Amino acid sequence: MSELTRRIIFAIVAIPVVVAVIYAGGAVLATLLSIIAAIAAWEFCRIARGRGGDPFDAVAIVAAAAVPLIVHGAYSHALTPTITHFVIAVLLLFASAIVLRGPERHPLFAVATTIFGVLYVSMIAYVYDIRYHDYVVDARGGTALVMLPILLTWTTDIGGYAFGRIFGERKLFPSVSPGKTIAGATGGIVLTAIVCMVYVRYVLHPFAQLTFTTIGAICFALSVSVVAQIGDLAESLLKREAGVKDSSQIIPGHGGVLDRFDSLLFVLPVAALLLGNLLIPAPT
Repeated sequence: MSELTRRIIFAIVAIPVVVAVIYAGGAVLATLLSIIAAIAAWEFCRIARGRGGDPFDAVAIVAAAAVPLIVHGAYSHALTPTITHFVIAVLLLFASAIVLRGPERHPLFAVATTIFGVLYVSMIAYVYDIRYHDYVVDARGGTALVMLPILLTWTTDIGGYAFGRIFGERKLFPSVSPGKTIAGATGGIVLTAIVCMVYVRYVLHPFAQLTFTTIGAICFALSVSVVAQIGDLAESLLKREAGVKDSSQIIPGHGGVLDRFDSLLFVLPVAALLLGNLLIPAPT
């Protein structure tokens, strides 16, 4: 079976499941996000070890998995997390490094790597924030809104690949990602803007009763596309430094979770911020 065939089969199975889970929301969605974050944290630690790092794997995996569940608890008013809780957790982690690892095992580097890894992969929890945006009135609307940044991230990737293959000659950042071209990056942005306008008009408006102004939709699409490409390059940089090709082989034909969600991890917090400022209820 070719790699392309495996990718297509995986997408056919995974996409309906993801949409169904987003529609269900609540604890079901939080659980899926928790699993994704945990696997991504394990992959991040694997990458860090490839560069000689020695992160606290168990701490990173558990903490990353806990973030979406904590977000769910906050939205359901079962928990009231504060910055103080985070500070205490960091202090406990540093204390563990002092006790469990001597200076020869670089405890400061281990703590820094672990904290960064958790923060990085936990950005997936912003799916929950978008799903329960203040303007969302039902599960259908929440699902349509979450799928917007996801779809635009995919569009950027597809547009970049297609335009890069057809028109690409000049490399974007050859030292980081030799396959990326300026034509691909530009084409991805243009295609993303077009898809965003179509999605807002024919999906977001009728299914969620939400919309953007024309300028707002263009700004949102451009921002998402640029940030998606930065996120992809950022993970490529991490892997290149560590000397690994894929974050793992856990997804058939796609590599690892980080390989598939690298762009989205950057996009989601930016999308949540922009939706809070650009999204408006659609006129009736």
